[in-house]
Amino acid sequence: MAQEIELKFIVNPAALDALRDKLNALPGEHSDPRQLLNIYYETADKLLRRHDMGLRIRGDAGRYEMTMKIAGRVTGGLHQRPEYNVELSKPELDLALLPAEVWPEGLDVAALQTEVQPLFSTDFEREKWVVTQGTSRIELALDRGEVKAGEHHEPICELELELLSGETADLLALAESLVTEPGLRQGSLSKAARGYHLAQGNAAREIKPLGVLHPAAKATVEQGLEGSLELALSHWLYHEELWLSGSKAAKQQVIDAVGLVRHALALFGGIIPRKASTHLRDQLIAFETRLAGSEKADVVVYSAQASATKLALTRWLVECQWQPYIDEKSRSKLDGSFKRFADVNLSRHAAELKGAFQRPLGDSYGDQLPRLTRETDAIRLLAGVYPDEQSQPWLENWQGLRHAIMTRQHIEIEHYRNEAISQAPFWLHSGK
Repeated sequence: MAQEIELKFIVNPAALDALRDKLNALPGEHSDPRQLLNIYYETADKLLRRHDMGLRIRGDAGRYEMTMKIAGRVTGGLHQRPEYNVELSKPELDLALLPAEVWPEGLDVAALQTEVQPLFSTDFEREKWVVTQGTSRIELALDRGEVKAGEHHEPICELELELLSGETADLLALAESLVTEPGLRQGSLSKAARGYHLAQGNAAREIKPLGVLHPAAKATVEQGLEGSLELALSHWLYHEELWLSGSKAAKQQVIDAVGLVRHALALFGGIIPRKASTHLRDQLIAFETRLAGSEKADVVVYSAQASATKLALTRWLVECQWQPYIDEKSRSKLDGSFKRFADVNLSRHAAELKGAFQRPLGDSYGDQLPRLTRETDAIRLLAGVYPDEQSQPWLENWQGLRHAIMTRQHIEIEHYRNEAISQAPFWLHSGK
């Protein structure tokens, strides 16, 4: 088994020539373009997808390889997944060649062999460079082609950086040197994920309002911090795709996601010193200023500024860059219960909201929008330690108030304000 660690960028076709010149200037080995055909397999009831597994055969100049990828972690386009590769003599699946540890307990592999069928394919030209960065060897693969499922197809134009050996930090450092010019954006959707979407009918992707963080049972405070930033970054990348495809409403979701990153840093600011994130926060604020303008989606999303900001957040998160700044007392707090941390901070942020909106504000509601957004963002990162049926009605009243203020619906403002400040806490240790 190999641990695949790669960072994916979507490439603006208009920037291809400049990108290729930049890659050719890197010291290392270059391989001429080769055509790759990949067939992905699935069962009728999507068994593999349900277990977050991907199965394919790749054909490359008469050589064939079967690959199984299993559940891993995706952070801002950085994919970290266990991967099993088996050479084949012909382009036919033989699941018995994969090790037993791949399969979920109790799965009948012989039966699965008869059930899997081709679902979609990717056909693309790959040009490769292998370079040394720090102590690491990194492969850069420039792919151009398309993913196809039945009558649906979608272009592929992307750059993948894969860590062959060494440290993830070197991979991210190389990426930073590539995004100094416009034309690249981090992409969290793999070719397989796009293929599955096409195979399911290529339905239009919908706007997703900011959700609530649902941490694992017995999560630590540090895991809560990581989950908060991953939630925001995932929301950011998802809605960039929609904004680029023409959804004007998706731009507000990108703005909300960037704000959620800042509010997450503030939420944990009592433990993580501000100096640990000074550079990152400065980049986020500068990018928010740009988002407030009227530039077209492709200009903003493919800008060097957008790429550098997302990459800085990815690196801060993946490398746990806060750790060198914390003392022993802070370390103990980060190792503590996120549930306990949530209970304490839910009370604090709810008190801030009630204090700000205890009385009607007349024409001044707009002045409180930044505070309302900040406090509700903090609560959405904390509320998921309780069941949704307890937390959602409470949070929805404050979200309704925010929407009413933004759309200047005066009657609705007072309705939601009254509902919000009068509702009982859903968390423990609230003092009531």
